[in-house]
This record gives sequence, structure tokens and C-alpha cells, in this order.
Amino acid sequence: MVDRAVPAAVPEVHTTLVHAHGIAALVALLVSVTFGVVASLQFLYPDFSGGVPWLSWGRLRYAHTQGIMLGWLGNAFFAFLYHAVPVLSGRRVTSLRLGRWLFALWNFAVMAPGWVLVLSGVSQPLEWAEFPLMIDGVVVTALVLSAVQFLPPLFTRGLDYLYVSSWYIIGGLVFTLLAYPMGNIVPEFVAGASGAAFSGLWIHDAVGLFVTPLALAIVYFVIPAATRRPIYSHFLSMLGFWLLFFLYPLNGTHHYVFSVIPMSAQIGAIAASTLLGVDVVIVVANLLMSLKGAGLIPRDVGLRFVAAGTVFYLIVSLQGSIQAQMAVNATVHFTDFVVGHSHLAMLGFASFAAAGGLVHVWQRIGWVRYNARLVDHAFWLLAFGVTMMAVDLTIAGVVQGRLWQSGAPWLESVQASRPYWMVRTLAAVPVAGGFIALLAGLTTGPRGGGLATVEDSVDAEPVDEISPRLAPLAGGSS
Repeated sequence: MVDRAVPAAVPEVHTTLVHAHGIAALVALLVSVTFGVVASLQFLYPDFSGGVPWLSWGRLRYAHTQGIMLGWLGNAFFAFLYHAVPVLSGRRVTSLRLGRWLFALWNFAVMAPGWVLVLSGVSQPLEWAEFPLMIDGVVVTALVLSAVQFLPPLFTRGLDYLYVSSWYIIGGLVFTLLAYPMGNIVPEFVAGASGAAFSGLWIHDAVGLFVTPLALAIVYFVIPAATRRPIYSHFLSMLGFWLLFFLYPLNGTHHYVFSVIPMSAQIGAIAASTLLGVDVVIVVANLLMSLKGAGLIPRDVGLRFVAAGTVFYLIVSLQGSIQAQMAVNATVHFTDFVVGHSHLAMLGFASFAAAGGLVHVWQRIGWVRYNARLVDHAFWLLAFGVTMMAVDLTIAGVVQGRLWQSGAPWLESVQASRPYWMVRTLAAVPVAGGFIALLAGLTTGPRGGGLATVEDSVDAEPVDEISPRLAPLAGGSS
């Protein structure tokens, strides 16, 4: 493969939409973290809610999970796409007016009413699909608009000019548009185990076909842009891409297995999970080789977030592959092991990638405020807090599983879990502090303060004025 030259100049980037989605993402994140902290306190103090229905554990959990996936990650992904798509394609996104509609729908017709409804008791009892059907219709509409907004520029230059980050953007937006209605709407009309199987597939697709591709799109963009070197192997990049989209839907088939197929017929799901683990090792090895020379702890904070997210991706994916083995799953499926796995995926891998993308973009906008010290503090607080929470919940899950396997009374497992639940709640302090520091770091400090921190990187000028030298991002699709 011969690298192809990128456009000499990047077209207009709608930095107001980058800024709006970025701030909305961080505000939604802090609201969601608050829901999560209050819910965790109820494990320690069951009467904490005082009988107030909208403070009940179930409603808070629904608001927490949907806020993390759609409010935080969804907005952060959109913010990054408004920067990345023009750079990758040499074309502006479809429409500024369409962008304003998309922002309004996502935040004022999905997130705000969705939160109000689930806290009022109107919801779906589906994992990662708790918002009610009326909100699902708006989400699907917004996903269609996002495809119209971001995909046409990527196709205008032809498939041969698509960089691997572009492929992940296309895959994430297209497959989510297909998978979201399947997992969120079909279970309402298909009863029993069959409906639960569709919902179970969405549990995986929400992460594997929405969060993972768009997070990896950020990783594959930021690493070469910040290091000024191409990704180590374009072949391994594309191999990882195709394996992800072929294997991840199969990884969720054990939900069908639990429902309608005898336990002896597990080989398909086990094989898919094992191969997916191999795929992640390929992807992560390629990315870590691309970071060679950046140091164990990169000075560029955006790159540092992305590098940490890459390591979390490896850990959480191997953990998921092990968990998919039925002998392990039978022990830990209903324990805090799964909760720790979920937190490591969303607050570890996905959130670190999203934060790295936001920092990378913020540093390249000339008119926004940027406080480098607070952003640096945010990284260390989050790294400590997320690691502490994931390790604690993993140990708690193993303890719970062993007690249940031994036939111990359920209340005994509750008592044994209390110290771990206390640590989980305490871990929320550095996590919340890190996200507050990140929000403050992107809203205080001098205007254009991020430009000085990237003067040695590829595109140090404001993003709406740049003619970047992005040769490391160039490359064909084969």
C-alpha cells in the first residue's frame, strides 16, 4: 500500500457544534455520575431514598446507564466527528442547520425527557435500552440525521481514500442504526424468550457496534495526529476492523443459547468470544506499537487519555472473553464481576477514548478556554478512580460467586459484599473529581490555551483556520 496525500487544506469545521456537544457531554456525564453515586449508596443504606419513588434504585440505575451511553458518550462522539470528518475527508459535514437540529434532538428530545420519564417510572426493563418507546423513536431519527450529517463527506473521495478511522465511523453509525431498533423496539412486540434474545443481542451491540467503533475511531485518529507518525500497520488496522464487525454480533449469541438452545451447544458463542479476544490483541498490539517513542506516559494529555483507554480496551475485552466461557459465566453472571466489567468498558475504555478525543479537539480551537493543569489532574484522578472501582468490583464478584456456588445464604453474601460496596462508593470520589476537573479544564483558562500545548504536534493552529500536515492520517483502504 502506498500512502496517498490528504487534502492541502481542511474545510470549515463547525467549532460551535464541537463546543456545544462537548459541554453537553460533560454536563450529562456529571448528572449521570450523580445518579450512579446515589444508587451505590443504597447498597449500603437501603433507606437512603426515604421512600421517594424517583430516587429508587431501579430508576436511578436506568438514568445512570442511559446518561453514560447517550448523554456522555453520544455527545462526545458527535463533538469529535465535527472535527474529524472534515480532516479525514477534505469535505465539510452536510449542514450547519442539520447539526443544530441534531444537537437539539439529542439533548432536548432524547436526554432531558428520557431522564424525566425513567425517573417518573415510565421505562423499558431492558439493559442499555431503558428509555421508553417514545424516546426510542427520537433516537432512531437522530441516528438517521447523524448518518446524513457525517457519512456523505467520507464517501465523496471514494473507498480507496478512506483511512481506518473513517471505516470505524461508517461502521459505528450504520450498524447502530440497524441494531438500535432491533434491541430497543423488537422486544416490545416479541414476547418471551425470543424477545429477550433480541434485547440480549443489543446489550452487546450497544457496546460492540456503537461505543467500540466510535471510540476506536478516536484512538486511530488521535495517535497519528499527536505523534506525527502513521499507525504501525495499516493491514493489522483493517484486519482488526473487519474481525470486530464480523465477530461482535456472534459474541452475543449466548443470549439465544440461554433461551432456546441446549447448554451443550455452546461452541459457536465460545469460539466467537475467543476470536474476538484475539482480534483485540491484534488491535491493541498495533496501537501500542504506534505509540512507540511517545513514552510510557505521553506528555500530550489527549494522547495520554487515548493510550490509557487502549490498555483498558485490552483488559476489558480479555475479561469479556473469559466471562463468555459458560463455566465462568455460571459463577459470575449475576455478581458484581459483571458490574466491574461494564464500568471498565464504559468508564475505562470508552470514556478515556472520548475524553482524549475532546482534549485533542479542544487544543486545536483558537477561541475556547483551556486549562492544561486541570486537564492533567483530571487524567490522574480518573485513572486512579476507575482502576480502584474496577478492581474492587471484580474481587467482590468473585467473592459473591464463590459464596453462591457453596450454597451460602444470600444474606451472607450481602454482608460479605458490604466492604466492597463501600470501596466502590469511595472510588466515585476521584472519578467524580476527575470529571469535574475535566469540565473545568475545558471551560476555564485562557482562550486558545490549548494551542501552546500542541505546538510540536501536527495541527497547532485553530481548527477553523488550519492547513494541517496530516500525512500520518493518509492511506488507502487496502
